[in-house]
Amino acid sequence: MKTIKSVIGGATLLLMAGSAALAARTDLVIGVVLEPPHLDPTASAAAAIDEILYSNLFQGLTRIGRNGEVLPALAESWEVSDDGKIYTFKLRSGVTFHDGTTFDAEDVKFTLDRARAEDSTNAQKQLFAAIDTVEVIDPSTIQVTLSSPQGSFLYNLGWGDAVVVAPESAETNKEKPIGTGPFKFDKWAKGSSVTLVKNPDYWGEPVALEKAEFRVVPDAAAAIPALLSGDVQAFPQMPAGDALIQIESDPRFVVAIGVTEGETILSTNNGREPFSNIKVRQAIAHALNREELIAGNGSGYGTPIGSHFSPANEAYVDLTGTYPYDPAKAKALLAEAGYPDGFKATLKLPPPAYARDGGQVVASQLRQVGIDLEIIPVEWAQWLEQVFKNKDYDLTIVSHTEPNDINIYARDDYYFNYKNPAFKEVMNALDATADPEKRIELYQTAQKIIAEDAVNGYMFQLPKIGVWDAKLEGMWENSPIQANDLTQVKWSD
Repeated sequence: MKTIKSVIGGATLLLMAGSAALAARTDLVIGVVLEPPHLDPTASAAAAIDEILYSNLFQGLTRIGRNGEVLPALAESWEVSDDGKIYTFKLRSGVTFHDGTTFDAEDVKFTLDRARAEDSTNAQKQLFAAIDTVEVIDPSTIQVTLSSPQGSFLYNLGWGDAVVVAPESAETNKEKPIGTGPFKFDKWAKGSSVTLVKNPDYWGEPVALEKAEFRVVPDAAAAIPALLSGDVQAFPQMPAGDALIQIESDPRFVVAIGVTEGETILSTNNGREPFSNIKVRQAIAHALNREELIAGNGSGYGTPIGSHFSPANEAYVDLTGTYPYDPAKAKALLAEAGYPDGFKATLKLPPPAYARDGGQVVASQLRQVGIDLEIIPVEWAQWLEQVFKNKDYDLTIVSHTEPNDINIYARDDYYFNYKNPAFKEVMNALDATADPEKRIELYQTAQKIIAEDAVNGYMFQLPKIGVWDAKLEGMWENSPIQANDLTQVKWSD
């Protein structure tokens, strides 16, 4: 009998061990290039915040899906009045914030009123400019009345800048974010990583992962060994450099080349001489060789663009021929503008490879037509303060990864310092219509206006070079919004 019990016991242990071995793992380390300046997506333009927290920890009334579609989030449904001005949202029930406080219509009102307030620090305050009133009908119903119809309103509510926050925790979200999502904040090891853990009290479908660590891996020198050793299992945006070919041939990994909403541009201070002169801006446009810029951007991938619009959008117009590469024409335009011998200027470059590596190429190309650039590397916090906030720059390179954001050119206080009444009229007309064909026509007109004005140097659409363990499922191949949504990510059995 003792022998039989021993055999049974041994078999049980073997079965348990086998089951443990077969069980799918539930942790994930994701490599990200940039560390966020803080953890509140409603108080900064830094994409690095949304890349960690959007849909994972924070949620809005709506959300943007993997194909760029508008989906319900904290609002389970909505009705729109015939005149397109009144939105009535039915909110989900049984939702709580991570600190245990209840989510209801008062939180939505607080969020929207805070975002559009005169002293708002929301980087995309303009998204909420059309809101006239926000009224709580009952705890599960909120009514938003617009001053005029806005065809993109539901889409705008899906931005990271529009996530719902609670009055009890809003002021401390920068260091200890409290949301309603399927993951909650665990810890932030500054300079190293941000860790999220599964929210056991989540209102919706539970996530498969128990823990997700977003580890800061700034460049290819650190990313390649981290990936090959298994220390990091996924890079949604891989800084692979020349090693990408090696990784593509390794069956342990998936390499997914997708698209982003990132228009990578030579941002130009239109309010500062000599860049206030359109001939100077046209000269710069003619001096840029997009193929060289793509080859030298750190990845070698990218799609040339001639305006501020994603080639993946159905309304896209190819305007790369507006100012084709022509150094001789660039020199002639500079002479017409009063700069026959060129001029000196500064080029402030934030940390990403597309900026630091691409900046060297831009400086070389502009030098050939007489524009001598002093390159000034800056960290993201400096860029946000000096360039984005204070407009203290001549030229800079940045990828605008916010979704469908051509409307930023209508903002008087935006860091481009661009002002064009005709463009604003187009944006106003766009807001006033929900007709798909009319919206496409207006988007195309808007693209042509800013292309012809050479507001910025339009270079290329930032590619999404995702690399992850072949056993991972649910990672996004494209980036219709600046996010790494882990809600469907799991390890295969």
